[in-house]
Amino acid sequence: MADGEESIKGVSLLDNLLFVLRDKSSEQIEVYDKDSSCLQRCFTVDRLCRLADIVVCAHYRCCYISNYGGNFVHRLALADARVTQWQVNDDPWYVSVTGRHSVLVTYSRFHSVQEYTTDGQLIRQLQLPPDVTHPWYAIQLFSGEFIVCCGGSFDPLHGVCLISSDGQLVKSYGGPKGSGSQQMDVPIYLAVDRNGFVFVADRNNFRVLLLSPSLTYIRDIVTPDQLHGEPERLCLDAGESRLYVAVNKSKRRQIVVVRV
Repeated sequence: MADGEESIKGVSLLDNLLFVLRDKSSEQIEVYDKDSSCLQRCFTVDRLCRLADIVVCAHYRCCYISNYGGNFVHRLALADARVTQWQVNDDPWYVSVTGRHSVLVTYSRFHSVQEYTTDGQLIRQLQLPPDVTHPWYAIQLFSGEFIVCCGGSFDPLHGVCLISSDGQLVKSYGGPKGSGSQQMDVPIYLAVDRNGFVFVADRNNFRVLLLSPSLTYIRDIVTPDQLHGEPERLCLDAGESRLYVAVNKSKRRQIVVVRV
C-alpha cells in the first residue's frame, strides 16, 4: 500500500480512510481507502518543510501536521481543506490526540511534551524525567499517564517509559541500545491497543516489538524479514486488528499491513 519514492512521514486513520504524509511532495497528504488501497484524494498544505508526523482527530474532523523545520503545527480541516497553523518555541516532533481531543506534541531538545487545544492554545507542558533523553513520541493513556519512547544514537536509554501525569518515571523497558530481544536501537514510534498492549517501532533493528501493559517483552510482532527496512511510523486499526507500518527503504517507501 502507498508505495512510492518520497519518504513516508506519517500514517493515521479516520473511519475507513488511511492518511499518508509524504515528504517533499507537492501533494503531501494522500488519502486511501483502507480496504481497497485505492487513492481517494490528495491535500496540499503550503509552507511545509522537514515534515515529522500527522495525526487525524475524529472529533474535530481535522489533521494535525508537525513541521519541525519551521517550528509550526498545521491544522487541516477536512470539510473544506482550510489550513491554520500555530507557531511553537522549538522543533515539534511527533503528534498524537488525547481522549479529550487535545493535541500532544513532543519536543526532543527540551525533553518535554506539550498539550494544546485544537486551535493551538497551550494547555500545559509536561517536563520529562532526566533519564528520558531524546523523547520521540508520546501517547496519553485513559489513566492520565503517558507512554513515551526515547533514545537517540548516543543516548544511554533506548526504551519505552510509563510517565505519571505529573512527569515522574513510573517504569520503563529497555536500556543501552542493542539488538537482543530485551534491547532496542532507536525506538521511534508507538501504538497502544484498547487493552494497553504496546507496539514499538524499533527502527534500527528493523522490527516491531509487542510489550505487555506492564512494559514486559512479549515477542517481535513484525520481524526484519517482513519489513526489509526501517519502521518509522505506526498506526493501529484496532477494529480490524491491523497494524500499518511505514517503512522507508533506500529506494522504495511503503506501508506494510500486518494482522495483529
